Amino acid sequence: MPSGEPRREPIIELAHAGVIFATSKGDPLVAVEDMSLTIYREEIVSLVGPSGCGKSTVLRMLAGLQQPTSGDIWIGGGKTRRGFSEVAIVFQRPTLLPWLSVMDNVLYPVKVLQRPTKAHRSRAMELLELVGLQDMAERMPHELSGGMQQRASIARSLILDPKILLMDEPFGALDALTREDLQLDLLDIHAETRKTILLVTHSINEAVLLSDRVAVMSARPGRMQDLVEIDVPKPRGAESAARPDFLALSQRIRDDIFGPRTGRKGRRA
Repeated sequence: MPSGEPRREPIIELAHAGVIFATSKGDPLVAVEDMSLTIYREEIVSLVGPSGCGKSTVLRMLAGLQQPTSGDIWIGGGKTRRGFSEVAIVFQRPTLLPWLSVMDNVLYPVKVLQRPTKAHRSRAMELLELVGLQDMAERMPHELSGGMQQRASIARSLILDPKILLMDEPFGALDALTREDLQLDLLDIHAETRKTILLVTHSINEAVLLSDRVAVMSARPGRMQDLVEIDVPKPRGAESAARPDFLALSQRIRDDIFGPRTGRKGRRA
């Protein structure tokens, strides 16, 4: 690292991590193998790769929902994760509780941990304002569009001020226009909160638009195949996708996943 650059502080480290599942026949299924990746504080990293390569398994390991069968994982310098205050996760579906208002959904993690909800209510409103839902606080989830529900889920994930936000294809179930809108919202949220974000996505363009770096995984068993620095200038917007450097980076990642293609029918070389 050049002497003039500030030292980056690691907040997530995977060292040769792997996961092996037992199948119904008792045979071992190697989902992730020898996965090593360091993520630095306040950066956005996207995880991409072929379907079934173990992207979500990596996310589940970092969330503490799946124990690695080999290797090590460190969060914030230690091996022990300390619950929602350290790591929060946003899933593809909003998973809002239908019998609670938007405000009460955002406050739900506070209630689960038996903390005083009154003390967090003003913060919840700030977060709803951050995601553009300040006028929807007392609405019920069924009164919101899919994009609004996902915004509420993001606000809920931030209520306990976690250091790390894990996002498992959070925009995958949305229509193209809503997805683009939420991508730009996420950039604004990151600029405001400076959270470290690890994003699993099937969209190469989304990964390049949002990320500081893109980690490319191989087909199962999932391993690190490439780590791509995204040096497209910030702030980024929808127009960034037309830049030559954006297109070149997208093509590099596409070639990593699918291999170079040649010929009129786009056959792999």
